[in-house]
Amino acid sequence: MAHIRSLSAMVLLMSLFLIFFYSTLHLETTYSRRAAPEELLTHPGLHVLESDVKTQPSKQESLTTPHPSVLNVSVCEDFRKSVPQNGAYWNRLLWSALRNLDKGENLISHDLDWSRCKETNQELLQTNVHDFTSYPVLFQDFLQAMNCMTPPVLLNQPNKCPSGEDNQTFLLFAIKSAPGNFERRQAVRETWGREGTVKGGLRVRTVFLLGSSLPEGPDLSQLLSFEARHFGDVVQWDFHESLLNLTLKLNLLFQWTLKYCPNSSFVFSGDDDVFVNTPGLLDYMQSLEPSKASQLYVGHVISTANPLRDPRSKYYIPLSFYDGSYPAYAGGGGFLISGALMQPLHSVSHVIPFFPIDDVYAGMCFKALGVSPEANKRFQTFDVKEQDRENLCVHKDLFLIHQRSPQQIKKLWRGIHSPLLTC
Repeated sequence: MAHIRSLSAMVLLMSLFLIFFYSTLHLETTYSRRAAPEELLTHPGLHVLESDVKTQPSKQESLTTPHPSVLNVSVCEDFRKSVPQNGAYWNRLLWSALRNLDKGENLISHDLDWSRCKETNQELLQTNVHDFTSYPVLFQDFLQAMNCMTPPVLLNQPNKCPSGEDNQTFLLFAIKSAPGNFERRQAVRETWGREGTVKGGLRVRTVFLLGSSLPEGPDLSQLLSFEARHFGDVVQWDFHESLLNLTLKLNLLFQWTLKYCPNSSFVFSGDDDVFVNTPGLLDYMQSLEPSKASQLYVGHVISTANPLRDPRSKYYIPLSFYDGSYPAYAGGGGFLISGALMQPLHSVSHVIPFFPIDDVYAGMCFKALGVSPEANKRFQTFDVKEQDRENLCVHKDLFLIHQRSPQQIKKLWRGIHSPLLTC
């Protein structure tokens, strides 16, 4: 049986390699990375330049940014009033942090040593969460790692956003991906996430944010290292990919952007299986008034959600963990935010305890800053009507739609940019 499992893993690994190798060959025939940097290549809505980033994989590298000053962190009154003071564990953590903030004392520590962080939290949980052992295993794992915020970096792109006025990053696509999603990443690179310049020479840059594969899965490290070196757009940390670890990935996005792309005008956070109408999104951003552009949090807004209490749901939240309703938030499939908000978001994350659902956590952080999500019907994170799913004119009018396969993404991209399309 062990021999069969080993053989199956080898077959899967070879299949992934062939898919990735084929995609790479296809991309090389589409545009050559050996072209001189000054050569502009044809692309609908974008002019593509040779990537100027390098990959520096290192398990020792840290993305930790200096702790924000307590005096620079402010939590608005509306957020405070929205969270009940009761016996639920998360609620207690929040109000403890708020009291410390108001007294000018230390906030949540995000610098616990990664190798022993879970062990440090174990006694705390046993003391404070009386029914901890009744939680689902993944939820227990999340709680044990709630204060573990600095995983080692496996792959990085420190030169993704060079400094200087000529290299201003107008839009940073920060895409959540998983190690095995080679085909999805390739589809994004060939379509809406392709790096290049926009009107006036402003730049679009793309980075894929990954955790690590589960121990029982195939070892993809060499393939990922090759992919990262070749395309210069893969950032990976040494934490296990899971639904409940997406909040950690969101926090790492705040940290990484502040350290390596601090001057990005806008940041798009989204999944690797969405379709984005990049030219339409760029036109929208360029049309914004400066006051709105600096405080932007826009997407498909969910405004009246409450925790699901059914243990069979993947979004299950025990009442003993969190008691209260959810703030309005933009669906995690894809939302757009101002680059100017990255520092405040990172700062307030030292006050707001991690929550297992990443888009809800994002909504909490924005509400704590006094920033409300803006609903825009051109973000469709729950798809469109079934009769419109093949309608190119419907897609051409949208900014984002979830969810689509790599093949569908490529087909839609070709279709909405076809000179034959009349809408």
